[in-house]
Amino acid sequence: MPPALIELRRRLAEVSDLESLGQLLAWDQEVVMPPGGAEWRAQQRATVERLAHERFVDDRIGELLEAAIPESELDEDLIRVARRDFEQARRVPPELVEELAHASATGHEAWLRAREDSDFALFEPPMRRNVELRRRWIACFPEAERPYDALLDYYEPEMRTAQAEDALGRLRDGLVPLVEQAAPADDALLHGGPFPVDAQRRLIATILRQVGVQPRQWRLDDAVHPFAATVSLDDVRLTTRYAEDDLDSIFSTLHEFGHGLYEANIDRALARSPLGTGVSSAVHESQSRLWENMVGRSPGFWRWCFPHLRAAMPERFGDCTWEDVHRAVNVVRPTLVRVSADEVTYGLHVILRFELEVGLFEGGLDVADLPEAWAERTRAYLGLEVPDHAHGVLQDVHWAEGLFGYFPTYALGTIVSGQLWCRLNGDIPDLDERFAAGEFGPLADWLAEKVHRWGRRLTPTEVVERATGGPLDPGPYLDYVRAKLAGASAGLIA
Repeated sequence: MPPALIELRRRLAEVSDLESLGQLLAWDQEVVMPPGGAEWRAQQRATVERLAHERFVDDRIGELLEAAIPESELDEDLIRVARRDFEQARRVPPELVEELAHASATGHEAWLRAREDSDFALFEPPMRRNVELRRRWIACFPEAERPYDALLDYYEPEMRTAQAEDALGRLRDGLVPLVEQAAPADDALLHGGPFPVDAQRRLIATILRQVGVQPRQWRLDDAVHPFAATVSLDDVRLTTRYAEDDLDSIFSTLHEFGHGLYEANIDRALARSPLGTGVSSAVHESQSRLWENMVGRSPGFWRWCFPHLRAAMPERFGDCTWEDVHRAVNVVRPTLVRVSADEVTYGLHVILRFELEVGLFEGGLDVADLPEAWAERTRAYLGLEVPDHAHGVLQDVHWAEGLFGYFPTYALGTIVSGQLWCRLNGDIPDLDERFAAGEFGPLADWLAEKVHRWGRRLTPTEVVERATGGPLDPGPYLDYVRAKLAGASAGLIA
């Protein structure tokens, strides 16, 4: 191997290691760190992120990108992706990277306090700080046609705000009538409890074993806001949250499992390099949304899972059938909380947030006006009144950590999940019967081959088109939810 390529690989691996350490610090802060360590952790995370940035934008990396002679297609892909990342990273001053990391860590702690007290005023100052820092970050990319383009491109490479507005507008216009048309249904079976947390933990452990989680490479912990963190291909960390009055833990865990499985299945030859992670946030979210909904709300899943649910909570489900539970988990009913939303209303929660973000950075929306703007859109899209900030503008952690541009990828990923599901059922016609037999390996293998193993070797557009046979299209997802609602109306959903 040519010396320049060897050195480039080594330096990129060091940057990857620093980024993984940053992930580990962030995971520790949300899962096990005592609250008193917040300010120290903010400094530690800021230092690690600054060092990773400085190491990556070093002039020597640029020289090596020019000098390295690829010996394979893999080398060509590595140089192409590293050059794109390098050119973008060089735009951002190291001191801004450090400030962003510090603001993310301190913003998270402020959000926790504000959410607990349901008081947006406690969160407004760090929120303003995050917005101001992101405006400085946007200024590093003056060629962007629109300010929000720079934010969106970070999470969804090559995607532009106008494209997202078009796709999400078509999704919104298809979903709003479905919310209005959804027939009243009873999902009381899954609400009010009591659902003992210990019993939920046992059930979740059973589900994760069945879908393929290996204890030597994976772990599951509690967090206020569920997330997944991949420290390495053999160190995947999932989190979920439990409540005694609902069973949302099943769906949040499957959601985060989808993220973790994506990262765990990336070709090991791509590890410790810019290629060794998911290609984009929307493709990542397509995996989590697919496992959470297409799998977790399917008849086959509940035919397999119900005996385990009944064994875990016999007092609650002893007189029920799997059909009862399956019917309940597919009820369409607007809710205030995004992570508890059904398949129809979820996209509207995300579109609401996307529109507010565009308003913040392009439309003159002030931070102080966010609670009322949130309430207005909740009323318009979901027909609900927001009773307090905890169930409104403070329910998500993303803005606390400065993740502007991330929210639309949830809905874009939902669109892709519909396209993947359509192709999957064509390739594996007996998929639901396999779920009923507890066989989730064929699905995982299909996703690994079509999506996961590529990492960032392909562009997001290439991944979607190769796996689904076409470009981004809300049509298959809308067809999927329409068919489910039609079945419910006709009494065909179990």
